[in-house]
Amino acid sequence: MSQRNENNGDHAIASTQVSANSSSRAVESPGTALSGNAPTASGRSASPIVNCVGVHKGYKLGDRTVSALRGVDLQVNGPGFFAIMGASGSGKSTLMHLLGALDKPDQGEMHVSGHALHTMSERELTRFRRHEIGIVFQQFNLIPTLTARENVELPGMLAGDRDAKLRARSAELLNALGVGERSGHRPDALSGGEQQRVAIARALLYSPRVLLADEPTGNLDSASSEKLWNLLASLAREQEMTVLMVTHEPAAAVHCEKIFVLRDGRMTGEIQTEGLDAAGVASSYQHLVRAS
Repeated sequence: MSQRNENNGDHAIASTQVSANSSSRAVESPGTALSGNAPTASGRSASPIVNCVGVHKGYKLGDRTVSALRGVDLQVNGPGFFAIMGASGSGKSTLMHLLGALDKPDQGEMHVSGHALHTMSERELTRFRRHEIGIVFQQFNLIPTLTARENVELPGMLAGDRDAKLRARSAELLNALGVGERSGHRPDALSGGEQQRVAIARALLYSPRVLLADEPTGNLDSASSEKLWNLLASLAREQEMTVLMVTHEPAAAVHCEKIFVLRDGRMTGEIQTEGLDAAGVASSYQHLVRAS
């Protein structure tokens, strides 16, 4: 993999002209706004963008069931940049899969972006995944034979959107994320940070209200990680999105305004990060874990 100097692009997303008052979707009209509840005077949504009540999820392991989530209650009032923090095996990725409608809870209620996921059909969940939410994983999951632009456009092409608006939207996103000049290159010609930016552009194709990021810097070096955390914070701020990131790293979580701590499948508390550095986040996290 070539090691290029990446374009910063941390605040480049602000250059994309996105009106905060439109409710139409991006591929139908490139560059339009995120839809959703009318904001309050503070800029916050009038109701939670994520609301989970008593969520349980277990998996079969041989002849026994392993409980991954044990009655999770979670309320996220977006927009903003938030973290779910916990050790390996705490249930973070399981919760992220449920929020992304990639799986269903065994018990409990899950409301995301105004949709009751626990009651929706598979067809409804497919549409929800396409239009209401974006997901970025630790693995970039780019198709190696496609260019960066083609990877971004792939969800639209699979949905039957093959017109000029799709091309315009992908170009807009790649430029805004600082990798426009790399749009014609395949993944093996891009650095890790560039590949993750392409993956983020793909997740934003339909202007979702919520972006889920599951350990998004796990395959990046420290410099690229710092740029990506700043980029996610900028997305939340400039486009009034709700970005929810799973992490086990205090250095990542400190970029968020609030941290939800998950331990052994249960929420154990919250950390407000204002005034804290990474060491302060680590100390607050350990205090909550010990107290639980």
